[in-house]
Order: sequence, then structure tokens, then C-alpha cells
Amino acid sequence: MRSQPVICIADDDEAIRELLAIYLKNEGYALRFAKNGQEVLDLASTETIDLLILDLMMPVMGGIEACIEIRKTQFMPILMLTAKTSDLDLMQGISVGADDYIKKPFNPLEVTLRVKSLLRRYRDYGSDRADLTSTLVFENVTLDLQTRQCRKDEMLIRLTPKEFDILAYFMRHPNQVLTVEQIYEAVWGEAAFEVDNTVMVHITKIREKLEDTPRKPTIIKTVWGVGYRL
Repeated sequence: MRSQPVICIADDDEAIRELLAIYLKNEGYALRFAKNGQEVLDLASTETIDLLILDLMMPVMGGIEACIEIRKTQFMPILMLTAKTSDLDLMQGISVGADDYIKKPFNPLEVTLRVKSLLRRYRDYGSDRADLTSTLVFENVTLDLQTRQCRKDEMLIRLTPKEFDILAYFMRHPNQVLTVEQIYEAVWGEAAFEVDNTVMVHITKIREKLEDTPRKPTIIKTVWGVGYRL
């Protein structure tokens, strides 16, 4: 990641784009803007975006469709903005590859903190610091922390940044039962006061990508009433 991360704010509401720009510029981020999902795809095809703030509801192409297309080739963290409040709507963005979401109306300071957290986790899990092993292996699954690639046997598995971070956390704690709160605090870098279904949705997506039979997982197993175990 470059010294000045590039953040794309994608929202059809100009007031929201301008509000977020004020706070994010103060943090030293370089900014790009889009009014719909198609503009996001066009922008991402011509330059490197380090983090995407993506509104769920936009004209021409909405956030869900844009997220699906982006995840076919790119792995930058995605923070979804949504005015919808049902659990199903909120989890839909996570299920197609978003790393986190914030409900509208929001506090721009909270958005800034989430951006910092996502960028920090993405940077830290992809670095080659002395205290990190560059490769993690569990059975036939391998994570390369420098390239942030996941392979099952010789097949490349495309994980979102959050999916990669969760799997890396499990692989650093093999055979240990981890609670949802532990996973959330370690990967999101925030206190788990009210953890919803976010962790569960991410683990479901990891299973769909890694397991031969996702409904009968053999890699990440559920420990009922406690959490999960690799």
C-alpha cells in the first residue's frame, strides 16, 4: 500500500461525498469520487484504489452489483453505506464481498475510524514484519501473507480482505475454539459490544469457497454455543 492511500467515495448524494471528503482529507487520504457503480468500475480499471466506500443504493448500477463485479478481480477493502436497516439487507452487502457496513445516517467520525481500521488490518496482514510468518499452512490450505493469496492444493481461492484476515486468524490459532467476540475484536480491531451476524456471514462465505461440502465443513467447524474451531 502506498504512503498516501487512495480512497474512492461512491455515492449519488453529493452532500455525502462532500461531507466524507472533508473528514478523510484531514486524515491525509487521496480521494476519488463516483456517483454510481459503473463509474466505480471505470475508475478501478484505470488506477489502484486502496479502499472503497460504496453506497448500497445508486442509479445506473447499485452497490451490490458493483461489489460483485469488483470482487471478480480486486481485493481492496470495501465499506458499504446503507440506508436499509433489516438484517437481510445489511448482510447482503457482506455476502457479496463487502468487508464492513455503516447505516445511514452516520457519524462521519465513525466512518473515518472504520476506514482507518480496514486499512490497518489490510496492511498488517499483508506485511512481512519480523513477528509474522510469511506463509500460513493448515492441511491443504495455504495463505501467503505478502501477496495475500489463498490456495487450496494448487487452486487459487479468491477471498475478500476480511475473509482473508479471518482465515489467517484461525490459522494462527489452529485447534483452538474461538468465540465470535474474539474473532471480531482481532480482525475488526474494535471492541465487540454488540456483535451481529457479520462474523457468521463471513465464515459462511469462507466455507463456500474452501469446503467441498459447505454444509458439512471439515476446515472451520462450529462448536455449538461457543464459537468456531479450525
